[in-house]
Amino acid sequence: MKSPNRGAWPLKLFPGYSHLPVLIFCATLAGCGNSEHGADVLAKVNGRAISRAEMEKYYENQSSSAPQKPTGEQAESLRLNILKQLIDQEIMMQRAEKLGLLATDDEVDRKLNELRAPYTKEQFDQKLKDSHMSLDDLKRDVRRNLTIEKVLNKEITSKINISDKEIADFYNANKAQFNLIEPRYHLAQIVVTSQPAQQVSNLKNDKAQNEADARKKIQMIENRLESGDDFSQVAMNYSEQPDTAGNGGDMGMISESQLRTNSEIYAAVSKLKPGEVSHPLPMVDAASKRTIGYSIVRLISKEPAGQRELNDPRVQQFIREQLRDGREQLLKAAYYDVLHNESKIYNYYADDLLKNVK
Repeated sequence: MKSPNRGAWPLKLFPGYSHLPVLIFCATLAGCGNSEHGADVLAKVNGRAISRAEMEKYYENQSSSAPQKPTGEQAESLRLNILKQLIDQEIMMQRAEKLGLLATDDEVDRKLNELRAPYTKEQFDQKLKDSHMSLDDLKRDVRRNLTIEKVLNKEITSKINISDKEIADFYNANKAQFNLIEPRYHLAQIVVTSQPAQQVSNLKNDKAQNEADARKKIQMIENRLESGDDFSQVAMNYSEQPDTAGNGGDMGMISESQLRTNSEIYAAVSKLKPGEVSHPLPMVDAASKRTIGYSIVRLISKEPAGQRELNDPRVQQFIREQLRDGREQLLKAAYYDVLHNESKIYNYYADDLLKNVK
């Protein structure tokens, strides 16, 4: 699994954060008002300042989703981690300037339009408000993320090449990994539940509120699929399963033993051919035995048990991605370290923390 880029800011915009007041940490640090850099400057990267106001904005965004307000060392640790990310971002933005890779206004606008697409204007504005961010804040983050992605792609990703020999060596060293002891099913799903919820993850922001709504909605979805609508698009538009709606309902590979834990779903899937879709299947609460929703399942592919050989294109693709991901993360970490070595960085906030150790 890929880890997020060190310098790319995680846009925590739409989880419905509750408001928390900004914690003025300056009151706890005697060194906060150091005249050498000023109370409002927490760090400098090659002479460019990172302000307290910027760090506090992200602190509020990050901490407002926590069940309890961070205090004491937890608050200090969160602020320090945020500042380190801002330092990494500033290093990368300066590198992008030298390489001529700053994201353009058109690129930023296209990404903003993608973020706006699932929402009405009122909903989008509310999401920003809930996240304690302005539209300008969002534009700045989008520009940073796009810029950092461009730099890393030019300097790292585009230069990675995985040879056939490396793939063969990996396969021979991990051959047992490619011996399936039981069949596997690649499934996608569309889920509708009768349980009301404050937020949904589909593009239409569509949610059934009761049993009658759920039956009506799943029937509408089945009608669309029978009329030839694309399963993935319908899932993104209407599915109420937050973990899979965003990627078209894709559940990944599921072993036969896992599938057999739900006899009704297994019975339905075992009758499908690749590409076919089940009828609506009831979702039953184990405790109350009550129907709480419905699902429609699509069989994308089925893999029989047995040894997968090196000449299987799926095996080669899997190994190539594994090797590429590992190398990419290693080289990105090394790249950041090299840029740190080449930069003049002053973290005044960290200095103040150490000065006030008791």
